[in-house]
Amino acid sequence: MKIVNRLAVATSLASLCTFSAHGAEGKGRVEVVHYWTSGGEAKSVDVLKQLIEKDGFTWQNSAVAGGGGAAAMTVLKTRAVSGNPPSAAQLKGPDIQEWGNLGLLTSIDDVAKANQWDNRLPQSIAQLMKYDGHYVAVPLNIHRINWLWTNPAVLKQAGVPQAPTTLEELYAAGDKLKAAGFIAIAHGGQPWQDTTVFEGLVLSLLGADGFKKAFIDHDEATFTGPQMTEVFVALRKLKTYMDPNGAGQDWNMETAKVIKGQAGMQIMGDWAKSEWSAAGKQAGIDYECVPFPGSQGLYSYTIDSLAMFKLSSKNDTPGNNAARDDLAKIALEPQFQTVFNQNKGSIPVITGLDMSQFDSCAQASAKDFAAAEKAGTLAPSMAFNMSTSQAVQGAVFDVVSHFMSDKDADPAKAGKQMLASIQAAAQ
Repeated sequence: MKIVNRLAVATSLASLCTFSAHGAEGKGRVEVVHYWTSGGEAKSVDVLKQLIEKDGFTWQNSAVAGGGGAAAMTVLKTRAVSGNPPSAAQLKGPDIQEWGNLGLLTSIDDVAKANQWDNRLPQSIAQLMKYDGHYVAVPLNIHRINWLWTNPAVLKQAGVPQAPTTLEELYAAGDKLKAAGFIAIAHGGQPWQDTTVFEGLVLSLLGADGFKKAFIDHDEATFTGPQMTEVFVALRKLKTYMDPNGAGQDWNMETAKVIKGQAGMQIMGDWAKSEWSAAGKQAGIDYECVPFPGSQGLYSYTIDSLAMFKLSSKNDTPGNNAARDDLAKIALEPQFQTVFNQNKGSIPVITGLDMSQFDSCAQASAKDFAAAEKAGTLAPSMAFNMSTSQAVQGAVFDVVSHFMSDKDADPAKAGKQMLASIQAAAQ
């Protein structure tokens, strides 16, 4: 179902947000709808708020809890239908184009030209921020999805010598952790978390080419072939190592179990690092990050971006437009890129920034991104809206969640079911 249709059935979940401005209006006000609500994420957003307020503008925070972003998108659609959009909203790649098709986004070419965005951004990323040749969004960072996070002290107690690098090593580590009384894999049973693991397995077992055929080309042979069956078999096996009390748990609650030594590992994007940082832990000492076992050399990514909306007649004032432009400008300045991404766990999106200021996980991520870009093994994440629409993503979520909850689901049929769901959603 396209955004046009989803907009028509948006509900009054807008009440989840608090839209009152904080403090005096100042020179103008900028409101941002987003879903950065965990401890580390909230700290990252506060950096942006402080810089906006330093320039004399008022920051209006409209945060909606839920790491997958579904609730935030419902709020955004409700706001758009009512003719009262925010100044900006957190959106992913393909959805920027869909909102652009609705005529709801505004050009920020003047800001981009004045600040030389075409020279500061990788071309592939710059194109994602444009609609009809015009900049309508600003990227904030690059998140790597296919990470495995480990607590080395817990692994050592369980007799696991090092972080696993293959699926067989991952299974073996899981067996030892369970035998030692630990949760092997901290995991919250939410659809987007289940699909994050599924995506890692697709990369591991099908590679970058298979990933592209599945989630960009929607290739029938890929979904119905034996390798996709292997993916679902592996997913079922990994479930046996997951937190037995993880049903419905938010990702950061599961991350906390690894931080506290209750669990040994977590399969999660690099925003998990923000929780380790907020807890005062150090990369390479208190925790380790390695590519999802079997996906070395591949880089599944998503990009947080803020799309700029045309304001309603009530809010379309010179001051509010200036505040929105200031938000876009600040987002790509080195100061913000450095502090935001250090807090968020991601890596800067602008080129040429000194990575020596970042920890070992971020440095490894930046190095791997550059290598994958050169090798052609970058994989725009399906689980995080970089390779698919929200409708197709939702279809994948449904199939994966059903498979995870139904112990009798047939791995040999799951790929065919996913293909059928994707085809229906894409219509």
